[in-house]
Amino acid sequence: MRKKIIGFLLYFTLLLSSLPLTSAYAANSAIAKLPGYSNPLMDHKLGADPFALVYNGRVYVYMSSDAYEYNSDGTIKDNDFSELTKINVISSADMVNWTDHGSIPVAGYNNANNGSGIAKWASLAWAPSVAHKTINGQDKFFLYYANGASGIGVLTADTPIGPWTDPLGKALVTSSTSGMSGVTWLFDPAVLVDDDGTGYLYCGGGIPNTSDPASIANPKTARVLKLGADMISIDGSAVTIDAPYMFEDSGIHKYNGKYYYSYCINFSGKHPAIYPAGEIGYMVSSSPRGPFTYTGHFLKNPYTFFGVGGNNHHAVFNFNNQWYVVYHAQTVSKAQFGDGKGYRSPHINKLVYNSDGTIQEVQGDMAVIPQIANLNPYTRNEAETIGWNAGITTEASQAAGGPVNNLDVGFINNGDWVAVGNADFGTGGAKTFKANVASATTGGNIEIRLDSVTGTLIGTLLVPSTGGWQTWRELTTTVSGATGVHKVFFLFTGTGSGYLFNFDYWQFTPNTTRTRVETENMTLGGPYAGKISSPFSGVALYANNDYAAFTQNFTSSTHSFSLQGASSNDGTARVDLQIGGTTVGSFYFTGITPTVQTLPNITHATGNQEVKLTVTTDIGTWDAYSDFLVIQ
Repeated sequence: MRKKIIGFLLYFTLLLSSLPLTSAYAANSAIAKLPGYSNPLMDHKLGADPFALVYNGRVYVYMSSDAYEYNSDGTIKDNDFSELTKINVISSADMVNWTDHGSIPVAGYNNANNGSGIAKWASLAWAPSVAHKTINGQDKFFLYYANGASGIGVLTADTPIGPWTDPLGKALVTSSTSGMSGVTWLFDPAVLVDDDGTGYLYCGGGIPNTSDPASIANPKTARVLKLGADMISIDGSAVTIDAPYMFEDSGIHKYNGKYYYSYCINFSGKHPAIYPAGEIGYMVSSSPRGPFTYTGHFLKNPYTFFGVGGNNHHAVFNFNNQWYVVYHAQTVSKAQFGDGKGYRSPHINKLVYNSDGTIQEVQGDMAVIPQIANLNPYTRNEAETIGWNAGITTEASQAAGGPVNNLDVGFINNGDWVAVGNADFGTGGAKTFKANVASATTGGNIEIRLDSVTGTLIGTLLVPSTGGWQTWRELTTTVSGATGVHKVFFLFTGTGSGYLFNFDYWQFTPNTTRTRVETENMTLGGPYAGKISSPFSGVALYANNDYAAFTQNFTSSTHSFSLQGASSNDGTARVDLQIGGTTVGSFYFTGITPTVQTLPNITHATGNQEVKLTVTTDIGTWDAYSDFLVIQ
């Protein structure tokens, strides 16, 4: 049965009850991530304890699966972290539009995750960290997570989004692992693969005796372990990191040849000013296993920025030559319920180094990260790639052709919407829009608007009933007026108070411009190439590398090429099409009657390229006549 979690249903039912449901402009409001802002990374779901992995031009963020819990009377509980059995994953190429990759059902003990849990021995999945390493020529990914505070497990995969498997069938690190004695909380892993390919795992936390000032000041509960070459074994004994006022949240990164170990400073007792409670402190070493020297702090408790505090969890990463810190804050839950209640959401802000290698204080906010790359609207885009949204959630999809653990945008009511930032339609603009949709009701509409939810309407896709919520149809409509770079809003409208349809993916097609070039106006080359007046005004190309050429500026990398030509006799002549010195296809003309031959969807280099029609061989020794070439 299709239903939203109770909190979303109550919230949006109340919100929709105040809106004219039949109005195309009755758009719902975003919860916390406002259009144009970059934080929080998402607000259609939660995510805590974030860790970032950069791979193949994307940054992947892995998180504990915070989700609202309710009392029997429908009131929200404070988060007690007992339901964190999954790992949420999102990714982005531009830092604003984030693709929801769903949840990894990690914990499998005692039928956790409804029996689909991967690690049958684990009952919880907290605070993930992920590493990539090439082993025997193959990309491998390793996800480390905490089974509560009692140990560290590991999953493996061949892609950053899975599918994942449990290679050990047990914990990788426990209290009986050499060197782990004395760790109060065995959790919060962080992983580093060094330049030589060696892996290191950092974990631990807690205060052995909160009534002892010496124990508070030097808990000695942080550890670093060297990983085996396979990344799923431990090499030697763990080494203690003497992190002053250590509480939790191990972090590790390498900058300018130095190793930066960072962590959340504890809240207990009295602290010297250099160890501010609840902030992220850091230590530096010339070795991944220390000794580390305390250097300072760089990220205040979220309360400073957002008026709601709680624990502080972070990870530092570099993406496109810019350093960032990803952390969590209770901004979505506060916006939705007026009180964070311990439910957290991911944020990212820039991190800056001073010339001496120290780190400047990070300024946490909702708006500061700019979109670093434009989105291409002319390729398939998953509907669950979201810059901003209102009213929707995501769900597992049975639609074909999507990524691993494909999702769709679902539970769509009238006035809900999703949007993406900075889609580049180019100077030619778009002519059609298609979307993969499914509906078990009467359906509705997707209004396509530019720059805001009430912005310029460039087209409307009518979505009928498809016969089921997972019975998918690809539908197309014409659009006009989309050129240049714009935010794109998909506003969902329809009648009634029920769900309208599900939304799997979308794609625009560009307006194609035709460029016709007469061959007699091209540059001719070769021993015999020359102009002709019959059977058309054009050129004759013979063997021995005769050619006709010109230069074309290509702004995109795929075009169709159509050549009108003929053979000088009843035989067949071949004309090769070369772009930038590469032969991309051949035209064949049989007989003396002119015909148009087409090479569709040719991929080629962009920019100024030489386009050449050349005859290097004849079939049956026949000469080739050519009239004009059309590029579109």
